[in-house]
Amino acid sequence: MHITKKDWAGLLKVLSEILGKEISEIHTADFYAGNGVWRSLDGNTRAQIISAIFKWLKERNHKIVYSAVDKAKFTSEFYREPQAIELETPWRFMALHICLALQKHHRQLKEPKGHTLLIFDKQEIESGEFIKLIKIPPKWTDTYYLCRRNQERLDHIIDVPYFADSRHVGLIQLADFVSFFIRKYVEIETGIKPDYKDEPERIKEWATVALNQAIPTSAIYPKISRCQCADLFYRYAPPCLLQV
Repeated sequence: MHITKKDWAGLLKVLSEILGKEISEIHTADFYAGNGVWRSLDGNTRAQIISAIFKWLKERNHKIVYSAVDKAKFTSEFYREPQAIELETPWRFMALHICLALQKHHRQLKEPKGHTLLIFDKQEIESGEFIKLIKIPPKWTDTYYLCRRNQERLDHIIDVPYFADSRHVGLIQLADFVSFFIRKYVEIETGIKPDYKDEPERIKEWATVALNQAIPTSAIYPKISRCQCADLFYRYAPPCLLQV
């Protein structure tokens, strides 16, 4: 992580030198579209930078965990689910899914307690309810990772989640970068019109790197032997991610 943080800070420094102004944060949506401070960089240059970042991410061999939700289905159907009162919003739904996936993936560690620190981008609205949700996890989540009778729930997670300003935490910016391209991939796969001719191929190439760096799908969207909890997240996922 120390090397990754240093490298990301180095990237920001290089981009600052190219633009002639200090860049403390990359908002990937603006960077990708060439908005704001990025207007002086042409599309090909931005694409080369994106490819270089994904190449670097692959070489660093960091693992990624992700979650996604079909917002239209969530809006029209989720209120009928028994878990709707506790989860309520797509953000909280996906954030809990990420915690459960990490817990399941790391359960094979001999001494799992306190190995995972959760740091989310700043959330004024969601943070309070989500902290309560992780502090006292619902019993219905136990089956996701086969929580034993005498096991503390979410025992891999250190304390409650933390929320930070992405300007001060480069790895949140990196998470935003990866999330953006997974989301773009899902949007194009579900029929949203591309912005330019070669966009589907480029997006798929970048998203594939990210998805190949992810923890096993058996921890995120298991294809067989799903418990009721895992099936909840599976049913509301975009179909293209279930084929990964």
